[in-house]
Amino acid sequence: MTTTTFSALHLKPPMVKNLASLGYAGMTPIQAHSLPLILAGKDVIAKAKTGSGKTAAFGIGLLTRLVVASPVVQALVLCPTRELADQVGKELRRLARFTNNIKILTLCGGVPFGPQLGSLEHGAHVVVGTPGRLLDHLRRGSLDLSGLQTLVLDEADRMLDMGFQDDISALLAATPARKQTLLFSATYPPEIAALSAMLQHEPVEVSVDELHANGAIEQLFYEVTPEERTEAVVRILGHYRPESTLVFCNTKAECQELADALVTRGFAALAIHGDLEQRERDQVLVCFAGKCTSVLVATDLAARGLDIKELAAVINFELSPDPEVHTHRIGRTGRAGEQGLALSLVTPHDRRRVAAIETALCDSIPRTELAALPMASGRALTPPMVMLCIDGGRKNKLRPGDILGALTGEGGLAGSEVGKIDVFDFHTYVAISRASADQALACLRGNKVKGRFFKARRIG
Repeated sequence: MTTTTFSALHLKPPMVKNLASLGYAGMTPIQAHSLPLILAGKDVIAKAKTGSGKTAAFGIGLLTRLVVASPVVQALVLCPTRELADQVGKELRRLARFTNNIKILTLCGGVPFGPQLGSLEHGAHVVVGTPGRLLDHLRRGSLDLSGLQTLVLDEADRMLDMGFQDDISALLAATPARKQTLLFSATYPPEIAALSAMLQHEPVEVSVDELHANGAIEQLFYEVTPEERTEAVVRILGHYRPESTLVFCNTKAECQELADALVTRGFAALAIHGDLEQRERDQVLVCFAGKCTSVLVATDLAARGLDIKELAAVINFELSPDPEVHTHRIGRTGRAGEQGLALSLVTPHDRRRVAAIETALCDSIPRTELAALPMASGRALTPPMVMLCIDGGRKNKLRPGDILGALTGEGGLAGSEVGKIDVFDFHTYVAISRASADQALACLRGNKVKGRFFKARRIG
């Protein structure tokens, strides 16, 4: 029988206390199935989707094994994207609060080498990063993996899709033969089995697929022509008026074109895809997660690792040719006991894809014509929050509590008016209720935070 309480795992009391303070009332299914194995030192291959609690599963495991007195890299977490690496790094820092002096570094491309080199010179216990940048540090001699105890591959299927297998092999060659290897993947294609065979020793497989209660997601297929798809999205958004919508496109060009078209029609929409600069990608993600924009248009690759809670709707601008990807897309809505909405645009050319999806789901999906959808009345939904950007971050010793304290202290804002706060190395983003945005901006510009003035501006 699988236990669901963290106290049953015989973790250190400070760790249990910290988990309680973070709101971890009990283990999610992936944590309950994998954590006992991870704590026992087993190699694990786990099939788990984004939002299942997998970061805490491997995070608690690797943090428990750390020897804080030894300032060498003891755990390495590989991620396919900068966004996921940042998210994982932040969660590990929260989980590590139970012990002083644990140093966690995030090493990704898109940012200068200099600050990373300086941080590595001071030592680190845990490194989170993307394969390309980690390999660059390894070749420069700035990253030493000879003392590694735990290797984690998060969203391994995406890393293979992105062509990182050679980089992973090169990194593996620099690690000790005896170590624990944890492989987490949302899907389980044959390539994952081959990767496991290369990396792991007698791995235990864990699979947790059920994240939604029956009926948690209302799914509909709208039958349209290819030329009608953009107007169909406009009509759907205008009718349902979801507070947050993730729209999936199959190409980068479609993403940008659709986002631009939605903006011209009055919707607060942004696109995320591989052609954006890293700074732009960061801003897009924090704006959407902070409820400062209502619609995010993304490719499957760009959407991996998004830390988006309470996603009201998913729209498939075009069906994925892979039924498992379709299931992963729509599974982002209808979580945490909320009702989800998944709407897909289907053209006459999509018959095979529709049949494959219905076979995979073991269910038929209702079809309807766009003409059956009542025309919307009124304006596009206005996002409830506004995003402010502060020109200071982790390297300036800023923490979310510093920003919150300034806004609720000198700024006079209620805590309920301050939303999500994201601290990066050199910038901090804070979501503010729309009615209080000017007041918050005046506070940040006119008062010191951590003993100094920082420039602040509105970006959404």
